[in-house]
Amino acid sequence: MFAIFRVPLFLLLLSVLPGAAAAAAVFDTAAKAAILIDYRTGQVLFEKNADEPRPPASMSKLMTAYLVFERLREGSLSLEDELPVSEKAWRTGGSRTFVQVGTRVKVADLLRGMIVQSGNDASVVLAEALAGSERAFAELMNAKAAELGLTNSHFVNATGLPDPEHYMSVRDLAILARRIIREFPEYFAFYSQREFTYNNIRQFNRNPLLRKKVPGVDGMKTGYTKEAGFGLVATAEREGRRLILVVAGLESARERAIEAERLLEFGFREFREYRLFEPGAPVVEADVWLGEADKVPLVSRELVAVTLSRQARDGLEVRVRYDNPVPAPVSEGQVLGELVITAPDIEPITVPLVAGRDVAKAGMLGRIMGALTYLVGGAS
Repeated sequence: MFAIFRVPLFLLLLSVLPGAAAAAAVFDTAAKAAILIDYRTGQVLFEKNADEPRPPASMSKLMTAYLVFERLREGSLSLEDELPVSEKAWRTGGSRTFVQVGTRVKVADLLRGMIVQSGNDASVVLAEALAGSERAFAELMNAKAAELGLTNSHFVNATGLPDPEHYMSVRDLAILARRIIREFPEYFAFYSQREFTYNNIRQFNRNPLLRKKVPGVDGMKTGYTKEAGFGLVATAEREGRRLILVVAGLESARERAIEAERLLEFGFREFREYRLFEPGAPVVEADVWLGEADKVPLVSRELVAVTLSRQARDGLEVRVRYDNPVPAPVSEGQVLGELVITAPDIEPITVPLVAGRDVAKAGMLGRIMGALTYLVGGAS
């Protein structure tokens, strides 16, 4: 069966101003590449050269952190573990945590050094501990990138220091940031730490939006090299909505701060999340063939939401696809259909629909009566 219905948004449409949608359509940024996504739905709200491989600089430390977080979660590594500092790590140039060769440093401090201070030395210590060498760790980074679907990324080091074979796209950075936020909430707080003192050297988080206290901003990672320009992965949450942005290839730290804030404000201003169905709420009731109950509710396991611009929300349409009637027995959680959500300027979104409860097969008499009823009058 193919059902279609309109989501009741007519009250919201009353507040749309004629010029607002056009303003959103012409938004641009000085960044060479940029992307803005909705965290919950993964929808792209803005993109510019999003799949172009670029030198990521220290933004690629997100992948280094991801691999460390995995080890912490599986229990093979602890925040209290102390890791040795090699001469190679100590000699690594660029931004530094100032770990000392021959000493041992706690994993928690190395993570703070890498994330807050962007310490290349701390990154190499972590890489060597997990894989034996930085080169071997880069192979782990590439394997994980393939697993996560990062199609325009390749790593040769744990730091993001320049190398022609070390690159990422801003889309891949956004995907990776989203995975970190979703999969490792217990470690995400590292990204909101504003300063860190190690070896009696106090350093401040380089994230300009965090330092400026832009509303809702709570992470994530800056990057700069001469080859890469100035870049930033940032995320903010306001009134239950979280956005993730990536900008790359900017000319100065000041331009990076300005463009990132502009893009973030654009996302919160011009787009809205529409919550269509709560988890477990009935979307439609399907007829049941030869069951103890005549109908079964079809529900989504998760919140069904879509993020739309002002200009697109009037075209929001939701279709329900399912076979009717559903033959008994039916098990709660059994996939029975799907929601297809369409709107202007977005790719169709498909959400599985499952049975909201069990429906046992009817007894012999019930099956006979049901079959006779169906033959005479069709499904109810």
